[in-house]
Amino acid sequence: MLALLIAILIIASTIWLFNTARNVASALETSPPAFEGSENQGGTENIWNLDDPLVTSAAESGGGRSALSPDVLQPWSGKERVTVLVMGIDLRCDEEGPTHTDSMMVLTMDPVGLSAAVLSLPRDLWIEIPTFGANKINQAYFFGEAYDYPGGGAALAVETVEAALGVPIDYYAAVNFQGVVDFINLIDGITVETTEDIDDPSYPDNCYGYEGFYLNTGEHELNGEQALKYARTRATAGGDVDRAGRQQQVVLAARDKVLRLDMVPRLIIQAPQLWQSFQNNVDTNLTLEESLQLGLLAQDIPRESIRMEVIDYDYVYNETTLDGQQVLVPNRESIRALRDQLFAPPAIPTPVIANLPQMMLEEGARIVVHNGTSVFGLAGDTETYLQNLGFQIVGVGNADSAAYPTTQILDFGSHPNTTRYLAQVMGIPPLNISYSGRQEADHDVLVILGNDWQLPTPTP
Repeated sequence: MLALLIAILIIASTIWLFNTARNVASALETSPPAFEGSENQGGTENIWNLDDPLVTSAAESGGGRSALSPDVLQPWSGKERVTVLVMGIDLRCDEEGPTHTDSMMVLTMDPVGLSAAVLSLPRDLWIEIPTFGANKINQAYFFGEAYDYPGGGAALAVETVEAALGVPIDYYAAVNFQGVVDFINLIDGITVETTEDIDDPSYPDNCYGYEGFYLNTGEHELNGEQALKYARTRATAGGDVDRAGRQQQVVLAARDKVLRLDMVPRLIIQAPQLWQSFQNNVDTNLTLEESLQLGLLAQDIPRESIRMEVIDYDYVYNETTLDGQQVLVPNRESIRALRDQLFAPPAIPTPVIANLPQMMLEEGARIVVHNGTSVFGLAGDTETYLQNLGFQIVGVGNADSAAYPTTQILDFGSHPNTTRYLAQVMGIPPLNISYSGRQEADHDVLVILGNDWQLPTPTP
């Protein structure tokens, strides 16, 4: 769960270390020893290849060692929102088989507005897992690993969260228990404040035994092992939901500490240890270049522009499944509203034209509505809504996917007034309207409903 924070720390310290070493070496006119990546010793695959083209060769740089390409250290150039699924992996006793996620956080960053949000998903959330049906959300990673799903557990977890929230996930990062412990210990622990006593005599150790965890109300200094227990225990009134909030508290406490100026010398010294722990304990599809640039972007986002949210009991309710599992059933409407606050870009206003409805009717466009969500009957209900506004709906159906994040309009001819009026009444950004030269025999305009679409509440 600290994967992005670890990446930011490594980025800063590695850049400082690299530049310092290069400058000192240049001043002394001597050749420093080459830095070589160590082989991965366990847990996950070696995620960053030193043969990556972003690392310039000795021949190219004219020296006797490899050096980071200057292109790697450029700020993030993208303008679109970037979203990362961060997973804490429940890996114990040097297990090698399939395992579960112990925590899930969806992090999103807006590179234009320099803002970020973190949404924590409780592990007992009862959700639809593609191909495998309804289950707890922490089973997605396990199923993907156990049944050789294309891309493994991380890919299935990403698809599950995308379908549940209706937002695209650009990257993932999975970190095991030891990665959290190593990181917190390297920064000499964190300070947290708990608002209730924690009494957990059956807290699980790392090998399916028990080791009690106790913490009184108040402020505490926690080392890596204690911080992990604080983030994982469920021995409070809110159970899994409370735990998700504590995980965010740990992340922010670590962030605040590592970004303090007095940590800079220590970070430079500890860069090799951080890199080794990262290689051994973190699995991600971020490239070296993307990680460095996203880390530089994250450093520029002020604390007051970071919003932290948990899918808590305002968004779920307790339920027992037929086979006796205690689960949290989502309230989809309230979760969708929260999702829109955190992830949806501001709506782009469309021009209001007084006679647009009449101009739409004169075009006589035949419209088909396809449901690109998992909401049963949404296309039919939308058909009724649009027909009441005068649109000519000639068919409804299902789209090729039930995970469209946003609603799309495709014009198979030239029907600008129809598409403009659709965008106006459905709140669709103009950028979501596209045009095709292909002609369809039975319709002129296709509307694909995305997870951002909600039927307006009827006015009494």
